[in-house]
Amino acid sequence: MSKQFQFKLVLLGESAVGKSSLVLRFVKDQFDDYRESTIGAAFLTQTVTLDDGTSVKFEIWDTAGQERYKAPMYYRNANCAVVVYDITQTASLEKAKSWIRELQRQADPSIVIALCGNKADLAARRQVTQEEAQKYAEEEGLMWGETSAKTGEGVADIFTAIAKKLPLTAPPSARAGGARAGPAKTGVDLNKQANTQGGQNEPCNC
Repeated sequence: MSKQFQFKLVLLGESAVGKSSLVLRFVKDQFDDYRESTIGAAFLTQTVTLDDGTSVKFEIWDTAGQERYKAPMYYRNANCAVVVYDITQTASLEKAKSWIRELQRQADPSIVIALCGNKADLAARRQVTQEEAQKYAEEEGLMWGETSAKTGEGVADIFTAIAKKLPLTAPPSARAGGARAGPAKTGVDLNKQANTQGGQNEPCNC
């Protein structure tokens, strides 16, 4: 019988970096050019099936980027977090760094954090280089990858990589928060990892 796990995942990042679009692409494989800003937080679920048949269900909290909605209640007891920035906006990476600092201070120390550079389809307008983001991720022991919610490139990779990193040897949990992951010791470049893992995942959009 295949193993089944459930984990709480929170998305953080400045408003308009594409958090909701990223989740919509991951959960429903859809993209909407005219999505309204999230108010408070939206809740969705999606299941990832790994190569060995293990099933990982994510309970996803998509938070609003506006400061007034910033509240620990959304990332408290989260097993993993995807902190999103817009590769065409340098300021959004600085904001992502502040979210990461807050997670490191306030969230469970075992939380798995992935730094995600979204809007890779707009590479011609890039302000944040891959080298800069990757260097920061390595320094902080984060997973890192670039995605395009619009084209779908890299989206499945980042969530699948998180699912693989979570403690799948732990007893199945009846609810999110019942399993804990060990803290990352080094950064993980998902753009490179996607090319070596094989399977049905497409490489991250570089």
